[in-house]
Amino acid sequence: MNTPNFVILYVDSPERSGAFYGALLGRQPVEASPTFVLFVLDGGFKLGLWSRHTVEPAAAAAGGGAELVFALHTPDAVDAAHENWAGRGLNILQRPTDMDFGRTFVALDPDNHRLRVYWLNEIGQ
Repeated sequence: MNTPNFVILYVDSPERSGAFYGALLGRQPVEASPTFVLFVLDGGFKLGLWSRHTVEPAAAAAGGGAELVFALHTPDAVDAAHENWAGRGLNILQRPTDMDFGRTFVALDPDNHRLRVYWLNEIGQ
């Protein structure tokens, strides 16, 4: 089976969400229109932001049913990312905490999609 390399999030405003993710990811989209924005990330992974009002077939789900996950190399990097994101005004759903797999926190994007940042400890590896 092929490996997935593309995630699409359904958003209210691709322009607003594109600006949010551009600042968060530190890069510009490779494609932007009123209904769709596309980022190509390191390793070729793609993140699409599609207007929930124009996607066909219509999408019933709203944000929060899944997580976009960012892996970091140290617990201190998780804490630094939290400080950065909180300083940018992101809604923090879970402050940095140690869980059985490692250190993590969860924030929300403008459409309430969950963004998890984590460091995987030796037990979780």
